[in-house]
Amino acid sequence: LRGEGRQISWRITSTAFAPQQPISFHASRTVQSTKRTTSLSAMPICIVVEAEIKEDRMDDFLDMIEKNAIGSRAEPGCTRFDVLQAADAANKFFFYEVYEDASDIGHHKEQPHYLAWVAFKESGGVISSVSKKASGKFMT
Repeated sequence: LRGEGRQISWRITSTAFAPQQPISFHASRTVQSTKRTTSLSAMPICIVVEAEIKEDRMDDFLDMIEKNAIGSRAEPGCTRFDVLQAADAANKFFFYEVYEDASDIGHHKEQPHYLAWVAFKESGGVISSVSKKASGKFMT
């Protein structure tokens, strides 16, 4: 990048992935640092969970995870909670969660809808579950 604080805008033309507005971010660079920042004032915390569910527990899981997603979306500080089903395995799911900060994750883990997920795992309904934590960088 040349100069201080160059504004960059991208327009996505694919209708399958096109947002309503062009995606833009602000990249800044100084002599001492190559740190890049987004237009967001703080970096959100993202959680990605990959879970494989026992096939005979799918109905229980779908009921529980729908309630978990709805409850989570209503929490202050939770800006996104998506539940995705893998295309190649009907019993494999991904949860994509975005929180404003760590205290919001702490609050989330105290809620009844989250505790229902914990109870479901403890009851043996999950074959495997892996969670990854990440910091948001370029998000819309």
